[in-house]
Amino acid sequence: MLQLKKPLAFIDLETTGINLGTDRIVEIAIVKVLTDGTRTVKRKLINPEMPIPKASSDVHGITNEMVKDAPTFKQVANEIKQMLDGCDLSGYNSNRFDIPLLMEEYHRVSVEFDMKNRKLLDVQNIFYKMEPRTLGAAYRFYCNKELEGAHGAEADATATYEVLQAQVEKYPDLGNSIESILKFVGDDQIVDFARRLVMENGVEVFNFGKHKGKPVAEVLKAEPQYYDWMMKGDFPQHTKQKLTEILTRATFLKK
Repeated sequence: MLQLKKPLAFIDLETTGINLGTDRIVEIAIVKVLTDGTRTVKRKLINPEMPIPKASSDVHGITNEMVKDAPTFKQVANEIKQMLDGCDLSGYNSNRFDIPLLMEEYHRVSVEFDMKNRKLLDVQNIFYKMEPRTLGAAYRFYCNKELEGAHGAEADATATYEVLQAQVEKYPDLGNSIESILKFVGDDQIVDFARRLVMENGVEVFNFGKHKGKPVAEVLKAEPQYYDWMMKGDFPQHTKQKLTEILTRATFLKK
């Protein structure tokens, strides 16, 4: 049985698309599991304040008509923040998509969401390490059940929780705590949630483009226009914030 030292919130988002910098949430579901195993669920449709492309609606079934009277993210930001207060965060592919996109939404509405002292457990990392498949296949493999309502946020978040429980029981090497699981699958050292910047040997380096693998501070010093290009480009706000922090720190150290 999974042993928790603090509540663990499973998050699943349905969105207008997959671009972290420009797309918006249309549905959020949170399955919050307390340390005694009890759970509470919150699900909300959200007006993204932009059209939902048909290709996205075809995947998750949420249309412009369905969200036209729904609250905006700004209107529910504090409610969601309270639900997640004091929780570690989990989900399926959540470290690369759901959590970065959620943080982008908080940046847009100027609401601070503190990520300090939170552990991020992406259930997909365990699955890909053990049995590389989709969430539906994971649910079938670990839980011996078919995933009904796939691409519905609540169904996906609930299935992810059940998959993690089954993984803990199936793989003794995982242990039964968030700490032991992250030790097994590896806890990525990231700088920004979109992973445009990562840590290598204690140094922030670019993780994309022509400067991939190069120290960020050195690139910005040698090529200041690269900073301007990124700040004007279609990058997530959190990426730009971290880039500015690195530049500010490097500038301060030169003085």
